[in-house]
Amino acid sequence: MLSERRLEVLRAIVQDYVGTEEPVGSKALTERHRLGVSPATVRNDMAVLEEEGYIAQPHTSAGRIPTDKGYRLFVDRLAGVKPLSTPERRAIQNFLDGAVDLDDVVGRTVRLLAQLTRQVAVVQYPSLTRSTVRHVELLGLAPARLMLVLITDTGRVEQRMVDAPAPFGEAALADLRARLNSRVVGRRFADVPTLVQDLPEQFEVEDRGTVQVVLAILLETLVEETEERLVIGGTANLTRFGHDFPLTIRPVLEALEEQVVLLRLLGEANESGMTVRIGHENAYEGLNSTSVVSVGYGSGGEAVAKLGVVGPTRMDYPGTMGAVRAVARYVGQILAES
Repeated sequence: MLSERRLEVLRAIVQDYVGTEEPVGSKALTERHRLGVSPATVRNDMAVLEEEGYIAQPHTSAGRIPTDKGYRLFVDRLAGVKPLSTPERRAIQNFLDGAVDLDDVVGRTVRLLAQLTRQVAVVQYPSLTRSTVRHVELLGLAPARLMLVLITDTGRVEQRMVDAPAPFGEAALADLRARLNSRVVGRRFADVPTLVQDLPEQFEVEDRGTVQVVLAILLETLVEETEERLVIGGTANLTRFGHDFPLTIRPVLEALEEQVVLLRLLGEANESGMTVRIGHENAYEGLNSTSVVSVGYGSGGEAVAKLGVVGPTRMDYPGTMGAVRAVARYVGQILAES
């Protein structure tokens, strides 16, 4: 276990290195921070931190820089989440409140996160498999042609055309709409098949064929888009950090093109808590020089998807964690109100 003073020295090294991009020496630490000890004592503390693997000496520089292990201890023990200022919170709210539909919400969220953190932003679409039904609408377009509209609790809207085997009257259509909604509204998609399986028997024999077709298309819609979708933005921000990537930025860019890699990085969508993966904690080798900060978002306090940022390990962790958490909270509010 490190002493409180050595933890303070590590905190100061991380803060200075993130701020200046330069390896940090003992003299600079004692000048910039009120550590209450001499430069010789700080040098001794730095030697212990280096021996324990929390900091390292790059090349022949006299200064030290944090290692992945040092950043991890900083995030776990030393870094509070930096709250956003009132103008920043207001800007987030104003920007996201203008969204007109789910695609717009996701697109705005990506741009906002990239601007706030000046890093690469990744936003996962709410998954249908974790959604509930908000409403099912049925519209008669012609005597034997209907439109089915499925609206989820996350604001997702799916439309399907239904070609009925026989004409379907307005009264039967209104009856089917009412019976469907009474059974499935507020229920998880996985529960819907058993909730509607006996519905055709509630109708006249000549209408049962159409009811069965409507139900078949509804159930297809519930499982059709289970693949995960991601939107990414701010990739150009990485060019500002060229010297943070030891060899080349190319492996990072290649990894960011792989949706499967990014989904794995974000973690399981139903995990609502904040996750910070630092450097070699990322299983994908191309991202060993990056850190990923992610959090779940959703309506009603339950996460339906994840959002986060990817940047160099030399990251403003408190500020990034604060921005990611704040944006996730606002997106959740919008989904709850939509």
